[in-house]
Amino acid sequence: METLGQRATANTSVPDEIIEEILLRLPVKSILRFRSLSKPWLTRINHPSFTKRHLTRAHRTAFFIAACNYFTRNRHFLSAATDGGPVTHLITLDGPCYNYPHDLTEAEHLNGLVFFTHLNYFMGAHVNHAFLINPSTRNILKLPDPDAVTNIETCYFFGFDESRNEHKVLLMRKELKSVMIFSTSTHAWRTIHAELPIGFCWDRFCVDFFSQSVCVNSVVHRMLEDSLEILAFDLRTEKFSIIKPPQGVLCYDFKGEIYPLYIIKVNDCIAVCCYDEVTETEMHIWILQDYENRVWVRQVINIPEPSNDQQEFPFPVASVNMDEIIFYPCKLSRNVVSVPTYNKKNRCLKSLQFTSGHQFHLPNLKFDQIRCYVESMVPL
Repeated sequence: METLGQRATANTSVPDEIIEEILLRLPVKSILRFRSLSKPWLTRINHPSFTKRHLTRAHRTAFFIAACNYFTRNRHFLSAATDGGPVTHLITLDGPCYNYPHDLTEAEHLNGLVFFTHLNYFMGAHVNHAFLINPSTRNILKLPDPDAVTNIETCYFFGFDESRNEHKVLLMRKELKSVMIFSTSTHAWRTIHAELPIGFCWDRFCVDFFSQSVCVNSVVHRMLEDSLEILAFDLRTEKFSIIKPPQGVLCYDFKGEIYPLYIIKVNDCIAVCCYDEVTETEMHIWILQDYENRVWVRQVINIPEPSNDQQEFPFPVASVNMDEIIFYPCKLSRNVVSVPTYNKKNRCLKSLQFTSGHQFHLPNLKFDQIRCYVESMVPL
């Protein structure tokens, strides 16, 4: 016979608001499992408002790592904790790196998604591949080719349009003198006819591959190698502009190797990095703290001179959080990969150690890119 207490327990239900608050505090891996409980749960979790709220509350960050296998030529995407440790295998792409080590790659993170591009010189042609990846859900989308034209110099900008709440990719192609935009809402490219800024010349247009794009407040930025200026494109208005770098910033020549300017995001601001030609071991990071008035603030990092087995200075690629900056290159020793990081708060340069995990082993791998990403449910 059912007691009153049992009847009360059976009729007790948790309010929807409480359930959502609990879900918003869970990691993506757990939330994905709950989608299979019922159709109402699936509908709730897949709703755009839940995805957006989860992203705004996301505090779990991890490293996204792109690596190439020396022998199989396969591309692997891995993840790891921001304090180092074992790597976890996410996705494998079969055979996109044909002519390693001449392949070039880029990876950029923004609002839960990683944009990865791969360029190889196969049979004398520039073969481009571009992907959008959500490392948390392990979903991947290969962007369609704009057309059949190959063997041309391309430049990608990855950004987020806050006015439309969507990720976008800007593509500039030198030989065609064309500008195109890919939107995650339409999954299609469209040509735009934006007026280029005064002084911009397609014939001199050359972008250093190590100079990634940086998106701040719906504006994507990329360093122009020929003029040492920053090309900016507003995703909301679809207009170009030019930002002058701080006075005195120059490329650095070390033992015949030219080190260009690097652009990264620091504390939600764009920053330009370069080595000091006098001291040779000082890196200057100029942060554009007042965007409207173009006010740059400089910070100095002391970088040890490269050892014999390193051969080159590290260069910054991303900011882990408010205090740390990741550097490249990485060093592989047995089953351990070391990645230099700099803590701006205590002014200390150290190395993060990544080891083989249970699912994946490091031997024969070359780390191409490493970025910090935020866990999210953002769909592709």
